[in-house]
Amino acid sequence: MTGVGAITPVGKTAPETWESVKNGVNGVGAITLFDASNMPAKIAAEVKGFDPLNHMDKKEARRVDRFIQFALVASEEAMKMSGLQITPENAENIGVAIGSGIGGLNMIEDVFRVLLEKGPSRVTPFFIPGIIINMASGLVSIKYGAKGPNFSTVTACATSAHSIGMSYRSIQYGEADVMISGGAEAAITPLSIAGFSSMGALSTRNDDPATASRPYDLNRDGFVMGEGAGVLILEELEHARKRGAKIICELTGFGQSGDAYHISAPSEDGDGPMRVMKNVLKDSGLRPEQIDYINAHGTATPHGDKVETLAVKRTFGENPPAVSSSKSEFGHLLGAAGAVESIVCIHSLLDNTLPPTINIQTPDPNCDLDYVPKISRPHRINHVLTNSFGFGGTNACLVFSRFEE
Repeated sequence: MTGVGAITPVGKTAPETWESVKNGVNGVGAITLFDASNMPAKIAAEVKGFDPLNHMDKKEARRVDRFIQFALVASEEAMKMSGLQITPENAENIGVAIGSGIGGLNMIEDVFRVLLEKGPSRVTPFFIPGIIINMASGLVSIKYGAKGPNFSTVTACATSAHSIGMSYRSIQYGEADVMISGGAEAAITPLSIAGFSSMGALSTRNDDPATASRPYDLNRDGFVMGEGAGVLILEELEHARKRGAKIICELTGFGQSGDAYHISAPSEDGDGPMRVMKNVLKDSGLRPEQIDYINAHGTATPHGDKVETLAVKRTFGENPPAVSSSKSEFGHLLGAAGAVESIVCIHSLLDNTLPPTINIQTPDPNCDLDYVPKISRPHRINHVLTNSFGFGGTNACLVFSRFEE
């Protein structure tokens, strides 16, 4: 890994996001992106004060959905940090894989309104290119001239973990030397909030947004929608060494599994989450006791947190590592969650710090691990594991390790 970039509800950059997470900063508040007064859930974790014109010209900004804008911003930071220069000589060996769970819902809703009110002749010709999920990868590829593999994964809340994992495989298979990889999401819209609310998935703690996202708490009532993007520069080791890049850490494992159980819920025994963690341990060559920290999926849904806790116990036995959920600070970024949480994991390695789970006020007896409650703490970290689970029973897991020559 040679570069990371992020834009989130608690930071406009990766370092700013990490400092906020480490210090337990809350990113949840009342929805301001639209009038949510008639919604059951009136709260979300928005990226406040974002102006795309600080990063691109007005014409470009108008042609793409907000999630693509986020992807371009996070990619810009990651590329700058990596110092990677794409030239005609290396372009074919550098690829892009940036996914999204939902895609251009903002633009879909806006343009559909135009269609109803003004007719089909007023629908912009940039509508389709502006909303499709793979256009985040496409525009990053075009911007930097990356001519290697160019694709997007779509696996709901596991999207960007799968993007990173499949990019890792592309490098292992010799298809690329470098992959610009991650995820972006901007789904705080009327249709999305209404849809997730109708499922009973969202917290309705509207009168107390600061504590609404409360993984593992007995009184949790659902997740809080977030938005943003995370992008990582994955680079083959000798390629990074040859160009004198600063190596941040290593991605040492990728695992996948399927639940084959339910459209939105894991099975009571935690079989799918357990198997994906066992798969990533096998891929990394690490023993369970070598994992120092787990950044959990931890959405604050009553069923999900309990099942993930059980899966951790079944995977790691009597002495599981510390576990925490960054979603307690910045909500659930859906398709961007895995990438942003990977960046949290990377910074935890660099800082030797366990980030906290905030808002645990009344611990759930069924959630009885060390969730690093309320405040971060120092801890020597060599290997971290991060979980991402998606609707449809799709699971992805990554392991990041301290880099040592």
